[in-house]
Amino acid sequence: MPADLEKEIEILASEDGKDKSKMMRELLKAGIKEKKLERALKLYKDGRITLWKAARISDVSLWGMMEILRERKITIQYGERELREDLKALKM
Repeated sequence: MPADLEKEIEILASEDGKDKSKMMRELLKAGIKEKKLERALKLYKDGRITLWKAARISDVSLWGMMEILRERKITIQYGERELREDLKALKM
């Protein structure tokens, strides 16, 4: 690991009163969550997945995903395909 990243982790860990390995796990978990969200949003904006699927990829609720879209000023796309997928999901 580059020395500058290691130093940043040590600083963050110290500020939070945690050991370095716990801080690294937290940062890794947060990074994975953000990367999954970014991926889902891109696929959604490109029209490749539905809102429901974007929420599932991101591990957030449907309402949570709608809030994220609102915060990021991304237009909600809802058509026949999305309705079919939502109805299918409700039957599960």
